[in-house]
Amino acid sequence: MIKLAVVGLGKMGLSHHAMINAHPDVEVVGVCDSSNYVLGVLNKYTGVNTYTDFDAMLERVDLDAVLIATPSSSHAHMVRAALERDLHVFCEKPFTLSVQDAEALTALGRERGLVTQVGYHNRFVGAFHEVKALLDARAIGDVTHVLGEAYGPVVLKPKGGTWRSQRTEGGGCLYDYAAHVIDLLNWYVGEPVGVGGTVLNKVFSREIDDEVFSTLYFPEGKTGQLSVNWSDESYRKMTTRVTIWGTAGRIYADRQECQVYLRDTAPIPTGFQEGWNVRYTTELTEPVWFYLRGEEYSAQLDAFVQRIKAKRADGLNSFESATMTDKVIAMMIADAEKGASTSAGNAAIASKPARRRGRWRFRRGS
Repeated sequence: MIKLAVVGLGKMGLSHHAMINAHPDVEVVGVCDSSNYVLGVLNKYTGVNTYTDFDAMLERVDLDAVLIATPSSSHAHMVRAALERDLHVFCEKPFTLSVQDAEALTALGRERGLVTQVGYHNRFVGAFHEVKALLDARAIGDVTHVLGEAYGPVVLKPKGGTWRSQRTEGGGCLYDYAAHVIDLLNWYVGEPVGVGGTVLNKVFSREIDDEVFSTLYFPEGKTGQLSVNWSDESYRKMTTRVTIWGTAGRIYADRQECQVYLRDTAPIPTGFQEGWNVRYTTELTEPVWFYLRGEEYSAQLDAFVQRIKAKRADGLNSFESATMTDKVIAMMIADAEKGASTSAGNAAIASKPARRRGRWRFRRGS
């Protein structure tokens, strides 16, 4: 039985607690949060040991693993403290707010042979996982371009007062939602070598971004576009989707389905045919022991547990892959801060046409 503590009992922490507490191979032996009210309720109805001090809990409780679902700014300290005690770590996304912290923690976890995982749950959605399988099988040939999108009605009026409304705490559309899309694109086509034209716009928020747009440049000439807006009430709920173009076809996927168009210029996978094919998440998803919000949330926690049982450090959504996403976020922030690189004032612009020897030509503006 794996002895585990849950740290942070906000929306995600409580969800994770409900799922992992029901896992047949896990015993939740401690919970930690800053709210005495939440801790009191859990202690009253479950009898679990409760703590308001994370370091004190690590001192007093015999643990194999921790699940960290606190605000992003606290991740680096907590993850390091757990790794230094040789505890396996599941950490909610984004991993850290510093690439240097992410790289150092990744190296520490690898050095100690510990299981590490970050909560990018979309990799456990059946349709998104099918995209990866098709790309690995080269079903659409060489990838040329990818598009990652997410839209929804999260912030629709001015508000503040929570860590998600503060840039220094890791809030905003970039960290909360665009990070998921970036992680998927990295999974599909690798780590970008650069970004450009990044826009981090406020719509309703005072301090953080509500919409994120950027161009991503990948090795071998592949390109990508990122378009995320959590202030779009034309969507009933947050919706994530990807489109991938290749020399032999195209793939489109969201949480519900994976659509793929296949030309006859690449090997067609078993079960598929030339032209349009559709696979639904319901047929691509294995049953889970406990359902809450979606099978993917339970599946990612079970993957963490099974890796601990098998003593297998490598696996989906490790600190290594999460660090890649942190690097892209850092590049996008730096790119957005630079602003536009050209303007009408310094670009070479065609002015009025001038006729010469019977042909039209254009004078260049100075």
